[in-house]
Amino acid sequence: MPQESATQRQRQRLRLASRWDHIRAGLVETIGWLADGELTFRPYPTAWTVRELLLHIAQEERGERDYGIRQTLAAFPEAYDPAAYPTVTSIQVLLATVHAASVAYLDTLAHADLVRTIETPWGARGPLQDLLEHLIEHETHHRGELSLILGMLGKSGLDA
Repeated sequence: MPQESATQRQRQRLRLASRWDHIRAGLVETIGWLADGELTFRPYPTAWTVRELLLHIAQEERGERDYGIRQTLAAFPEAYDPAAYPTVTSIQVLLATVHAASVAYLDTLAHADLVRTIETPWGARGPLQDLLEHLIEHETHHRGELSLILGMLGKSGLDA
């Protein structure tokens, strides 16, 4: 098989990255409509607070990327401590930092990597591309939850 060109490699990465960039932009926009005092809002008694939900997004992205896919961590990372992220801005910085590592990882991938089968420590098995798509779906799901929560707070949510 001929060696793939940088252009071919870039096209494959762009398919995933452009979708994730679009989803992330909506998440960032949605978070931007929150006030610090709303981070403690809990939509129902057993739900996560808004803060916990946002920290969950970061934890899952890091955990699925580094423990499940890359397998560079010995265990799934612990949840981020809500007390360490008291403001919307502090959470935005965390999400940006975690996501920057995902974007950097995507930049290293070639088409052969995307079709390679990965078996995660928790037993999921599939092409790397599918596992990355799952991460994007996870973020989309929680972005929708945040939009609903904004409505519960009397604000407009994201119209994606």
